[in-house]
Amino acid sequence: MRITAEPAFVLHARPWRETSLLVEVLTATHGRLGVLARGAQGPKRHVLRAALQPLQWIRLDAVQRGELARLVAAEAVDAAPRLLGEALLAGFYLNELTLRLAPRQDPQPDLFHAYAVARERLRADEPLGWTLRRYERDLLEALGVGFDWQVDGDGIAIDPAARYRLDPEHGARRLLSDRGQADRAGAATGRALLAMAADTPPEAEDQAGLRRALRSVLEHHLGPRGLKSWEMLGDLARVGPRSNAPG
Repeated sequence: MRITAEPAFVLHARPWRETSLLVEVLTATHGRLGVLARGAQGPKRHVLRAALQPLQWIRLDAVQRGELARLVAAEAVDAAPRLLGEALLAGFYLNELTLRLAPRQDPQPDLFHAYAVARERLRADEPLGWTLRRYERDLLEALGVGFDWQVDGDGIAIDPAARYRLDPEHGARRLLSDRGQADRAGAATGRALLAMAADTPPEAEDQAGLRRALRSVLEHHLGPRGLKSWEMLGDLARVGPRSNAPG
């Protein structure tokens, strides 16, 4: 199959043999693709190498045979966001999460759009935690495993004053008031879930619980192997309102 002028975002690139790269991209119409860029590390291919950096938006031509496509040409569509510090780690997380959960060669136009929006939010220096919670929500929805944030798993309207655990298979489960501290620590407030439904930033005191509740869902879908970016990021949300830490 020949792929021509396909919009794509670069998720990851690593060396292959002496002069080539293995590149993972999220495309607009073909989903996630593994692409072999032969000779991309050659002495005169710096323009191509620059186009194949993570977070770069490109337009590519390739030939798909089997699991990997062979890159024919690629050009940058714009300049990738210039990220530093926590924002750079947030970009790494965005790419790693997409790489791990998006299946290869499965068209995901909604996910492509959600990634494009999140990338621009990183560029615009919007609050990192909220940017990533929205992307986590939209990624799960695009992959068909999202939630109705306005009702719990039994169809009962979310109570903003209650606390909920996110069950990956069932949806939100309301916690009983006598549940232990550990259960409550891994739960989100109903107010935070309703903020997700309305696409409005949750209250500052609700953000950590929402992050932990969503992480438990992501861990379920990722399986036993976690994310390297979680190790790198640590639990940056604990530093408080001063930081836009993604967590």
